[in-house]
Parts: sequence; C-alpha cells; structure tokens
Amino acid sequence: MKKPNILLITSDQQHWNTIGAFNDEVQTPALDRLVQEGTTYTRAYCPNPTCTPSRSSIITGRYPSQHGAWSIGTKLPESELTVGGILSEAGYHTALVGKAHFQPLKSTEEYPSIEAYPLLQDLAFWKKFNGPFYGFNHVELARNHTNEAHVGQHYALWLEEKGCENWRDYFLAPTGSMDPQIKYTWPIPEEFHYNTWIAERTNSLMEEYKQSGESFFLWASFFDPHPEYLAPEPWDTMYDPDKLTIPAAVPGEHDRNPPHFALTQQKEPDFTYLKETGIGSLGLFSHVNLSEYDRKKLVGVYYGMISLMDKYIGRILDQLDKLELNEDTLVVFTTDHGHFFGQHGLQDKGGFHYEDLLKLPFIIRYPGKVKAGAESSSMQSLVDLAPTFLSLAGLPVPSTMAGLDQSQVWLGKEEAVRDHIICEFRHQPTAIHQKTYVDSRYKLTVYYNQTYGELFDLQEDPQEINNLWNDPASALLKGELMLKYIWAELGKEPLWMPRIAGA
Repeated sequence: MKKPNILLITSDQQHWNTIGAFNDEVQTPALDRLVQEGTTYTRAYCPNPTCTPSRSSIITGRYPSQHGAWSIGTKLPESELTVGGILSEAGYHTALVGKAHFQPLKSTEEYPSIEAYPLLQDLAFWKKFNGPFYGFNHVELARNHTNEAHVGQHYALWLEEKGCENWRDYFLAPTGSMDPQIKYTWPIPEEFHYNTWIAERTNSLMEEYKQSGESFFLWASFFDPHPEYLAPEPWDTMYDPDKLTIPAAVPGEHDRNPPHFALTQQKEPDFTYLKETGIGSLGLFSHVNLSEYDRKKLVGVYYGMISLMDKYIGRILDQLDKLELNEDTLVVFTTDHGHFFGQHGLQDKGGFHYEDLLKLPFIIRYPGKVKAGAESSSMQSLVDLAPTFLSLAGLPVPSTMAGLDQSQVWLGKEEAVRDHIICEFRHQPTAIHQKTYVDSRYKLTVYYNQTYGELFDLQEDPQEINNLWNDPASALLKGELMLKYIWAELGKEPLWMPRIAGA
C-alpha cells in the first residue's frame, strides 16, 4: 500500500493572526482554502522564537536544548537523526526547497557550514550540490530575507537560468548594488522573486515524484514575511496603512515586567543593566523610535508580503489538483515562529515569550481523513511534526524524539495528547536564558539566575497585560505552575536506552 505524501509548507516569522479567514484586514485566498478544507489549530506553538532552533526542531522532533542548535548562529549537528533521513530509508523521496538555516553564516574548522561565506556564493559548488542534507535527498537552497547580501546558492543559479543577468542589482553588498536606503518597495520583478522560484521548483519536483509513483516528503520553505519589509510592486502598496489596525503598548503594562522590558519603551535606553547582568540586547526592538508613518507602513508591507507568498502557495495547491495528488497528500501549513509589529510596543522578535511570538498559524489538510472546515484548541508544538509524520507514514517513532505523536488528534480519533507547551530561548551562554511553560489557561516564564519572571492568565488576560508574578494573591498558583513546569522538563528527557535487566 502506497504511503501518504507529506507536503510541509512554511512561512518565516508570521504572526498567528495573519490569515484572511480569521482577520479581514489581510487577504490570503490560498490559506483560506486550506482553512476551509482542513483543520486549523488555534493553540500551536514554536519551541523557540528564532529560526535555527525552531527549524531544527521541526526535522528532529527534539527541543533546542536537546538537538544542540539552541540559538541563531549555532549549527544543527549532522549526527542528529531527522525525519527526512528516516523517511528516505523507508523509500520516500525527500526534498527541501527554500530556506534551511540549520547552519550559521560562519564556518569554522570544528563546525563547518555550507550555509556560510564564501561557499554560500560559490555558484560552481551549488551547481554540483543538491544533497543529501540533513536527511533530505534533494535540496535547492537560498539564505535570503528580501534583499540581504547573502544571495547565492540555488536561487542565484535559477535567476541566471531565467535570464536575469543583472540579478545582483536587487541585493545589497558585497555581491549586489541595491541602494540600502530603499524602503518598502523591492525593485525586483515578481517573476524573479524567491516565492516564484520556490513554487516553480516545488511543483516541478511534485510532477517528477508523481511520475515515479513513489511517496514523497517535500518541504516548501518560504522566506517571507520575515523583515526587512520589502515587496515588489504592486504588493508593496496593496494595503492602505491608514486602514489597518496597528497594535501598540498599553501604558504601564511593563511596570510589573522584568527590567529589560521597560528598556524597550525608552527613546534612549541605558543599557548598563544589560551589560552588568550579561542579559544582552538581542531582540530589544521597539516601536518607540519609529515614526507614525513607519509604524503603519511596515504593517502594510508585512501584509503585502504575506499576500504575495499566499499567491505562490496557491500555485502549489493548484499543482496538487492538477497532478491528482490531493487525496494522497497530507498538507501542513505553519511558520517557524511569530512576530511583533507593535504588540506590547515591540518589533520583530527576541527574548520575549508573548503569544504574538510563540503562537503559530497551523493548518492540517488530508482529504477524507482530517476534518474539513474545523477549528481545534488542542495544543500543538513544532517538535510534534517529525513523530507525527512518521506515525502517519506507518513508521516507528524513535525514542530519542521528545515530540508527541499527534496523528490520532489530527485524524479526529483523540481530543488531545498534549496538555502543555515548553518554549525555550537563550542568546549566549551568559546572556538571557528563559523558558516558558504554557497550559490550557496559564503561562509561566522563568529566567536563569533571576528572581523575576512572568505569569499570565491567558483566559482572563489574553493580551498579557497584567503580569501576576509578584501578585500575593497568585503566589499559590505560581508555586503550582512551577511544579508543573519542573514535571514537564523531567518528562521531556528522551530515554533512548531500553532497560533490559534489573542490574
């Protein structure tokens, strides 16, 4: 019996509430189609609110503190067992098109990286290299968020094949000549945008796999709407910024939060505290120093980037129809982590575990097997994807994977298998190090070597304005949640060695 195809489609840094079916300020007809034809999970979370850790968890089924890629700038060890590798051994075609980001931009003798300079832009190398790479037999990679200087790899080769001889004009130095002062409008023609490349190559691979008759695991990994906020015409002006809801901080909301929260709301913050404590400043991005125009315009362009990406997600879904693969293909859409665009006065991402950054858009479609047009509050985590994919493929889940098998939940045979979420973040070994425990109602965040923290009642305070950490009336609750968090940490220890004797 042929095993199911698995098509994983991801965006990058997409806020959970940016799908048109649930937010009428943004247009996403392709994702709306998935919502109508599948089940949307309203409580899906990332295990870490940055790219490399979260993406590494997707393919390993392990938390960043387990698989080693605990921060941006770290590397996922090639020794890690991945879902792609297991599926490959079981006869699947496995491929990744788009963003990988399992490795840093710097390569060392001890920790080599092919996603690093200068190899990143060595087109002769990429002409010959398509894998294997972390269990994917075939990869077509790029490293860009809009006009970054990192352009190279397979995307640059595709640009040249398409006759875009001046492709370097659309990217920054050292390889490009785009004016770094250009904002919001990316002059690259849509036909040469990386969304076009990802959809075209994904569709080509699906056609190839259809002809082979073998099952496939294919990850279409989009780069948007990750900043910088740039979109080609007409997507850059698709939304009128004056008609959009622009989130903002609630006056006084950071008075009860850890000290670095308040720093984000100062026009000229004193970072002495950060230097003395070693917390660092990663992610202390704020709306404070943005003009009123920029606060609005960046949201409009962010939405435009989502709508442009949605167009090419639609092309991938249309290809499934054309190839008559719908009935045999599990489609999962999600992102690697969320995004701030004014919520709590914050911008972008960093060491803040608000729902805006941890929660994800998360849709599952599997015709005839996953309920259509449904919503579920059953908790999901990106660490659950690998074990669930393996289970649906009829393969055993390795005991080293800490994620949970959600297959029976997705198929509607169980209400839930997960009653809590753990999210991690750390910047440097001596810098900010926090972990968050989320259950059906409450969220607790603890900081290494610090007595401050966060406690929010997500039922009564869904916007996370009232931090109850130091509230005397919540002391017993905090103690109970601390114990639950410790239990959760103990529970995610992978016991890979079986006990076979009494002594």
